[in-house]
Amino acid sequence: MVRVGTLPMRLLALDFGADIVYTEEMIDFRLLKCQRIENRILNTVDFIDEDQNVVFRTCEREKPSLVLQLGTASAERALKAAKMVENDVSGIDVNMGCPKEFSIKGGMGAALLSQPEKIRAILTTLTKNLSCPVTCKIRVLPEMDKTLELVKLIESTGVAALAVHGRVMVERQQHKNRNHVIREISKHISIPVIANGGSGQIEKYEDIEVFRKDTGASSVMIARQAEWNCSIFRKEGKLPLDDVIVQFIKYSIEYDNNVWNTKYCIQQMLGSLQDTERGKILLSAQKMDIICDLWNLGDILRKKRLETESKSESLKRLQGKDIDLQVALKRRRVSDDNIHEIDVKFLRSNFGMDDLPKSILWHWAREQDFDQPIYQTEQYEKSFQSIVTVNNKQYTNRSLEKNKKNAEQAAALSAVIALGLQNRMESNSVKQLILPNNVQTKLCNNNEIPLENGKEQGTLTKENSISFENLSVCCASTNGTAAM
Repeated sequence: MVRVGTLPMRLLALDFGADIVYTEEMIDFRLLKCQRIENRILNTVDFIDEDQNVVFRTCEREKPSLVLQLGTASAERALKAAKMVENDVSGIDVNMGCPKEFSIKGGMGAALLSQPEKIRAILTTLTKNLSCPVTCKIRVLPEMDKTLELVKLIESTGVAALAVHGRVMVERQQHKNRNHVIREISKHISIPVIANGGSGQIEKYEDIEVFRKDTGASSVMIARQAEWNCSIFRKEGKLPLDDVIVQFIKYSIEYDNNVWNTKYCIQQMLGSLQDTERGKILLSAQKMDIICDLWNLGDILRKKRLETESKSESLKRLQGKDIDLQVALKRRRVSDDNIHEIDVKFLRSNFGMDDLPKSILWHWAREQDFDQPIYQTEQYEKSFQSIVTVNNKQYTNRSLEKNKKNAEQAAALSAVIALGLQNRMESNSVKQLILPNNVQTKLCNNNEIPLENGKEQGTLTKENSISFENLSVCCASTNGTAAM
């Protein structure tokens, strides 16, 4: 599920009874720009992009049941991206059903449905070169004969299973799912068929089996119902929503899920309850502390932060040096207490020409009749960090930047935040740069500064990897407005 199928939700689905969990769609281009890092603070494996964003995070517990869904339009790129993660997951699924404009224009998702030879090339390349099973997910075509022709081609590539969403590319969740087409597909191919698109007729656990029988499939993939209440997978029945939210937040704390994703997932669960007093507080929340306190989990959050900090320090002592800043707390030790450190990352795409942090700081200093800001930048191998001095005070960020220009902008952004100048920023997305992860505050030179708190993998073979036979339910990935 886009923005929902992150680690906390996947673990929750497994707790409630899902047999397999899928990541949200990972675009091959983005994965290829990532670095794989074993995070010994969280005991996770993280794939981190050039801007130090966690693109994909997983842990050993979910590995036997985890399928990574890949968005691709190239056999070569698909293989390179899949090779990066094949030892950290138990299956690779190629998304050939996403109808969103982004995917279609990129030749991915449902755009592949009209390119059978490209489908053959992508799937054959993956099945012949990966050590884990490969599956794909499609939408049905308007014509039955064309649909059956397509699924037989897919079967011939050696995929382990086929997930079928029972709507055509132009249809959305308000359109009836074509269960009869999935039923015909199930009759015509020998590999397991995973039925999808039935959230509109699934309200309780027993409905899952009704949908499976109606489609003749071997198992069922659920997205939207799981997004709304993940306990749909419980044979004993769904839990009260508050119980589900509490368990979700606990996983978000345990695995340092950022505040924005945590908030978004809870919003999907609350639905119309966002209009309640608690829902309104959630909507305005920009810190994990506030979200956790709403569900009486603030003490657990603060305890976890202390444990994380202690573990980080222990690892540093054992190693005799600072461990990777991006793996642990991304915290740079500053000997001078007069330097204000803020945990923030400068992303150029989030700013226009008129609201760059350096420009804002320059104009503010001029208005105050201060000397213009002075930047001092240090290089650490191929990374940079800058300190800006303005009005005899110094500001810096904790993250290393990939070039000097970004380092200076990040330092200026830290100053802008510390000085309370955020209202001068015109960017719609700039709020997402501030306090992007679970945060706490540290008293530094009598100013409260936001402070971010902060894992080995075995070898996967087809013999010990995931099986798509005899499954019951899967927690799936969905795209945009299209139910899956």
